Amino acid sequence: MADRSVTVGTLEVTPPLFLAPMAGLTHSALRAVIAGFGGVGLFSSEMLSARSLPWENARISPFLVTTEAESPLSYQLLAGNVDEIAGAVARLEELGADAVDLNLGCAAPGVRRRGAGLALWSDLERLGKVVSEIRRRTALPFTAKIRLCSGSRRVSCQQEFQDRVKFLEALGVDAIYLHARRDREPFARKPQWKMAGLARQWLSIPLIVNGGIFSVPDARKCLEESGADGLMIGRAAAVRPWIFMEMASELYNTGSCPGIIDLPRVYMAFASELLERFPADRRLGRLKEFTHYFSRNYTFGNRLAMSVQRSRSVSEAMDKAMRFFEKNRGAERQHPVP
Repeated sequence: MADRSVTVGTLEVTPPLFLAPMAGLTHSALRAVIAGFGGVGLFSSEMLSARSLPWENARISPFLVTTEAESPLSYQLLAGNVDEIAGAVARLEELGADAVDLNLGCAAPGVRRRGAGLALWSDLERLGKVVSEIRRRTALPFTAKIRLCSGSRRVSCQQEFQDRVKFLEALGVDAIYLHARRDREPFARKPQWKMAGLARQWLSIPLIVNGGIFSVPDARKCLEESGADGLMIGRAAAVRPWIFMEMASELYNTGSCPGIIDLPRVYMAFASELLERFPADRRLGRLKEFTHYFSRNYTFGNRLAMSVQRSRSVSEAMDKAMRFFEKNRGAERQHPVP
């Protein structure tokens, strides 16, 4: 059986199962639903702009609203300039963050244009300044989420990978979150867990592997191939919010396996969390995003996703969802499509 905990800086994460930061998904509503099942060692926020974070209102911001159940909680920063760091880190400490994560893996064009994500990963001088400034500004556990490499042709992927992870450790990063794909590799392509495992030879800090983990068998295979100290779950958490509970029980013998899951109840619980926590103009988009993934629990789930996508209000979307659930009893998938 794998180790039941991993130490990240001053934080003991038990079990070593991490919720991945995902734009539009890892907000308070989803975290609350996942927390209801249990099994998460460390939750995460969506990625937060270091530039605007100091001025976000924590009482109403969909990026910062949270509850005590969503704990411990790491906040992920999206930063491209060292001048953005002081205010952002001070704000996170004010919010009571349990850990700080730096996004070095996002390849979105808008993120690249502002010099963040993979653009920061590719600029060694600027990367060193940003990472050093975060480390200087906080004693909180500090992690970095990366990909295998940036796709640069100047050096081999493996060489860039090795150089960067050793560089990050030397600058004081407490753990590496590794999405085991290269820049722009589609989700349809299998993650390279064995290549990710090379980092285990180069690092003395924890290695947490992410990508392509949708079931307990996936998790076992990833741990076997990568030698990771823990696992980070992304899209699967939106498809099956109880997946952490399953993995905690099966891999780490903590908690109990879920029984029969009432899918309509899970969906409505998510919608209720949205209604309770977010302003009216921030609800529908997040419900549509969640439905895109959750619908994969059904054989004809595309019909659910399309009907909610066409809805003009949360109440309309919930009505359509309930009609779908009533018509599709018995059409649940045992093993949802990733």
